[in-house]
Amino acid sequence: MSSRNEIDDSSAPLVEHLAELRNRLIWSVGAFLVAMVLCFIVAEPILDFMLAPIEEAMRALGNPNPVMQYTAPQEYFFTLMHIAMVGGLMLSFPVIAYQLWRFVAPGLYRSEKQAFLPFLIASPVLFIIGAAFAHFIVTPMAMQFFLGYADSASILTALIPGFGEVPGDAVVTAPAAASKGIDIVFQGKVNETLDISLKLILAFGLCFQLPVLLTLMGKAGLASSAGLAGMRRYAIVVILFVAALVTPPDIMSQLILFACIYPLYEVSIFLIKRIEKRREAELRAEGLWVEDTDGDTETKA
Repeated sequence: MSSRNEIDDSSAPLVEHLAELRNRLIWSVGAFLVAMVLCFIVAEPILDFMLAPIEEAMRALGNPNPVMQYTAPQEYFFTLMHIAMVGGLMLSFPVIAYQLWRFVAPGLYRSEKQAFLPFLIASPVLFIIGAAFAHFIVTPMAMQFFLGYADSASILTALIPGFGEVPGDAVVTAPAAASKGIDIVFQGKVNETLDISLKLILAFGLCFQLPVLLTLMGKAGLASSAGLAGMRRYAIVVILFVAALVTPPDIMSQLILFACIYPLYEVSIFLIKRIEKRREAELRAEGLWVEDTDGDTETKA
């Protein structure tokens, strides 16, 4: 009988945790749905903002009236829905993060709360910085590179004298006014162009979380500054591999992402080194720091 009472008593906290988790999920899902509806109302201005880099690139290349198209009746609607879902998730993230914090915080010590809270604040800030860098710098460069590369006829005209010109003694008639070959013209689709912009934004926003992830691992003792410094060569390969996966298939955006992420890796090593020095100072003050006899390595008692 006593064992049954112990089982009932131990199951009560579990039921309370599940009920609290359900409430937190309801608040999170509700915030996401409300934010998604609000973003859908203003989805067209958001779409114009997202397509601004390709518009600027097309105008810079001499197209005075940039035009985008969609090829299915439902395509434009689902494009706006896509914008509403992504925008709703970003807009509701503070509420979702707060609900996650309220669920996890009661099980943390005061020192753990003080250590975890700065990372909870730094994560969205770094994501916004990475997303802004992708939208205002990387995407315009990528769009101008791709569209300018496709305009090979103008490049050849500039490099080769007389390229594309009709000889002076030739008889030009209306059908023969056009040069030989097929005129290749960019006819961009709204959803495909938007996907490129969103992939770059998400890729840079998520990859800018590297200092948060590595510093948390350093605080938890799962990573050390010496270990990360010794794995630089492997980190370069991994970062290049991840950049190839999360960015569009072009070498330029991959190299730009690598040029942004690797310095963040070095920043993470610096932050973990500071954490280790602070931890060493605290343990020395408490008399718990023990040095090995060779003086090269140190362990904590």
